[in-house]
Parts: sequence; structure tokens; C-alpha cells
Amino acid sequence: MAPLTIITMFFLWARSMLTVQGGDPTITFEWKVTYGTIFPLGVPVKGILINGQFPGPNINSTTNNNVIVNVFNNLDEPFLLTWGGVQHRKNPWQDGVLGTNCPIPPGTNYTYKFQVKDQIGSYMYYPVTAMHKAAGGFGGLRINSRLLIPVPYADPADDYTLIAGDFFNKGYTSLKKVLESGRNLGRCDGVHINGKVAKGDGNDEPLFTMEAGKTYKYRICNAGIKTSLNVRFQGHTMKLVEMEGSHTVQNDYESLDVHVGQCFGVLVTADQEPKDYFVVASTRFTQREVTATGVIRYTNGKGAPSPKLPPPPVGWAWSLNQFRTFRWNLTASAARPNPQGSYKYGSVNITRTIKLANTAQKVDGKLRYAINGASYVEPTTPLKLAEYYGVADKVFKYDTIPDDPPAEITKVTMEPVVLNLTHRNFMEIIFENRETAIQSYHLCGYAFFAVAVETGQWSPEKRKNYNLLDAVSRHTIQVFPKSWAAILLSFDNCGMWNIRSEVWDRRYLGQQLYVSVVSPNKSLRDEYNMPEGTLVCGIVESMPRPPPAYT
Repeated sequence: MAPLTIITMFFLWARSMLTVQGGDPTITFEWKVTYGTIFPLGVPVKGILINGQFPGPNINSTTNNNVIVNVFNNLDEPFLLTWGGVQHRKNPWQDGVLGTNCPIPPGTNYTYKFQVKDQIGSYMYYPVTAMHKAAGGFGGLRINSRLLIPVPYADPADDYTLIAGDFFNKGYTSLKKVLESGRNLGRCDGVHINGKVAKGDGNDEPLFTMEAGKTYKYRICNAGIKTSLNVRFQGHTMKLVEMEGSHTVQNDYESLDVHVGQCFGVLVTADQEPKDYFVVASTRFTQREVTATGVIRYTNGKGAPSPKLPPPPVGWAWSLNQFRTFRWNLTASAARPNPQGSYKYGSVNITRTIKLANTAQKVDGKLRYAINGASYVEPTTPLKLAEYYGVADKVFKYDTIPDDPPAEITKVTMEPVVLNLTHRNFMEIIFENRETAIQSYHLCGYAFFAVAVETGQWSPEKRKNYNLLDAVSRHTIQVFPKSWAAILLSFDNCGMWNIRSEVWDRRYLGQQLYVSVVSPNKSLRDEYNMPEGTLVCGIVESMPRPPPAYT
């Protein structure tokens, strides 16, 4: 019996080792969220730090990594992080928005567990509770390609994260009070780059260093509250290589408009005289232009950066034309060995068209932002929990807004908004901007094909102008004033997913909704059950945990 026992033990050990080694690697983080004093514009402000950092630490992952982030909330109010652009295939439970997750109570912790399945690219994480994003709590999230998957450019000498954004010195609690009083935030006080602004007095520490003759990758993200930014490198051009998880056709740009919530990956070659240079971020589409600079230093270089900054573009027509130059790299492999262009999205029949029109109106004398006449109100019970526990009818109603809104929206309701979508339907969504302010939208759980952005009003005849060959697959889209944008996608990822304005005061005052995509077969092949350790709140807090919904 003894030899059999040894053989059996060896077999079990070997099988467990195969499971560990054959599985995807796991990376683990422990984050402590605290208050702290920050100086993004040179004056002290109460900020939100992660492990004492503003911006927060980078997550450096690789395709298919399992990511575990244990978040300790040491604030005096609830806190919740979302992972913008991570698709959470079959796993909406980790998305970190208030429609799927309860916020982390003060003095407690919650552990996120998700996989960056079949993704590459440049992303951000940031808080969705209160107006915390205005105080920090955001950082970069990169997903590197696996070593066996070719990347359509040579390995850079280094890989940098550049997070820029507008900033308000009055603090996030004051901003929240402004919004709740029914007013808008007005214009920002300034712009920061990685939490700083160069003084230009010759004593600035460099944000980044480059060695002459080498090429560097910069992941540029706009983590601001409401302002589009133009980013440019003094004396250098940028080669765009990646955008929100897609390899792009590699065009060169002197500057790039980066709208709120967006991330670009660019290559910059150190091909100038070795000295200091400025990277510049300036506001776009604002009455008063605000500019921030950061120092890029050549190693062994001598000389301060020139005070003459490269000028920004003028007007939003320039930005629209730049959008039209962005193209999907059809021959490059992304997360999988097959080329990106092997998916022929332009030949798939559209099964449903939804037009989403944003408006700004007063409700009971207070400003609200709405989509198709409904201004979203956050229920105390997350929508996904209500659905899973079988009490959705006590929290929200499905399909309370029309697919095609009227030309004039005169009345605004305040309610949770959830669209019921059919699993795997290939759909067209039109974002119609009826206002004079630029919009930026994000869709959780998916990447979509941004096939058109045009001025005027959309009509079915406009489909002839769609890019049905090489539109970039991404998760955000801007919509210019009195214009529209069209996206195409298959809703093949089951769950409860947020469509929201990335302009944060608009999101806070109602310009968002959710889509529910349910597995018709209640199958684990489509969606995971609620994980152990999921926080519960609202009307389900005292209810017994339901049996697994999916088998």
C-alpha cells in the first residue's frame, strides 16, 4: 500500500504543479487609500492618495494576467474604484461602478479579482464615488503583450505613463456641494501633468529622461474632470501606435487632442540636441486657455528648455479632422496571434439602433443632465445585485427611455435607467450631442468600433459615410458640439454595464445609464456567479444569498 500512496501523492502534486504553471500568472497589490496634501497647481489641496502617491501607482500587467487588488479604504466616507477599459469578460462583479458594486465602507477593505483577458493597451483606474476623482485616486493601468505575440514596433528603451488632467483648487467636497446646489463647475483652475506643473525656473526635476538616439513609449491619458487637452512634445513628434487597446496605423503627429477618459500610446524618439524639453498639456474648447508643462531631460544633456512652447491647435474642426486620421492596424496582432483585421465588423447586419441624445435642463430649479429625457439617479441597491437577487422590480424598471428620442425633449425624469439588450446582438449606437459643449462617452465591459463622428444630425443615410473597414476598436468616443458619433459592437459580454459621460459633472448629475445583457441559457460559459466576498448593501443586505444563478 505504501508505494501506491507515494505514487498517488506524486500524481496529485504533479497535477497541482501543472495547474499552477499552466494557468495564467497572478499579480497582487495592496493599496491603502488615504487623505493627504497634494500640490498639483503649486498650492496645498486635500487630496486622495493610494499608498501615499498622487497619481496612484501603476498597474503593470500582461495579457491574461489575473489581477488582485486589495483596497483598504482609510477615508471617512465610502470609496470605489473602476478600471476604465478593462472588459471583465463574464465578470461584471469586478467593474467597480455603483450599478454593479457596493462602495467600500470607511475603515474596511475589499479585494478586486479580475483577469485582463485577451487585452493589451493603455488604460486608467479612478474612483467613481462622490467627486473623489477631482482629488486623486487615479493612476495608470497598462496591459503588455505576451512575449510570443509580435508587436508592430521595436521594443522602446522605456515605457512611461503620462497622466494629465484639469484641476480645481477648491477641493472635491466643495465641488460636490456646487453640483448638488444645481450649478455647474465652471472652468478649471489649471492643468497638471503627473500631479505637477513645471515652474520653468531651471530648478524643475524632470518627469521623464531620455537618452539621445533612443525611442520611448509614452502612455498618455486624460484623467481630468471635464476638459479636453492637447498634448505635445517640444521639438519632437509623436508616432501614434496604440489607442485604448488597439494597435493603430502609425501616423506622426505634432500634437494630439486627448479627451476626458481617453488614453493613447505614442513613440517619441530622442533625436534632438541633448538638453531639456517641455512636454505640454493645454486646455481645449475653453474661453481661457490654461497650459501646464513638465520637463523631459536628455541624459548627459545641457541646457534649459526653451520658453517658447509649441502652439496648440485652434477650434474643434481641427480635432474632428484628427479623429478621421485614426485607423486600426489591420495586419497587427493584438492580444491574440490572429491579426486585428480578421474580424470583419463592417459585414455584420445591425439588429438594433439606439440613439442617445444628451440635454441640459433644470429640474425643480436645479441643473440636471439627461439622456433621452431621463436623468440617472443612483439607487442605494446596485442594479446588478437587485437583478441577481430577483428584486429588480423594487429598484428599477427596464427600457424606460425610447430608442429614438423626439426632436424636442421638454421634460426630464429622474430615475435609474437600464436598457435590456439581447445577448450577442450586433448593435448601432448613435450619440447625438444637442448642446454646444463637447462630450466624451465611455462604455464599460466592451470595446466598440468608432465608425463615424460628424457634424449636424444623424439619419440612416449617414451610414454611407461609416468607416466599415478599419475604424479603431476602443472604449471611449468624443462627440463635438451639435454633432453625432456612431459606434458598432456585438453585445456578447453578459452583465450590467455602464454607458456614461466621462465629463464628471455631467455623470454626477445624471448623464449616464446602464445596459443589462443576460445569458439566455443561464450558463457559466456566458457569465460568472456572484463571487464570495461580494459586498452587499441596500435592500439585499439583509436577504439570504441566492443560489447560483448560472450553471
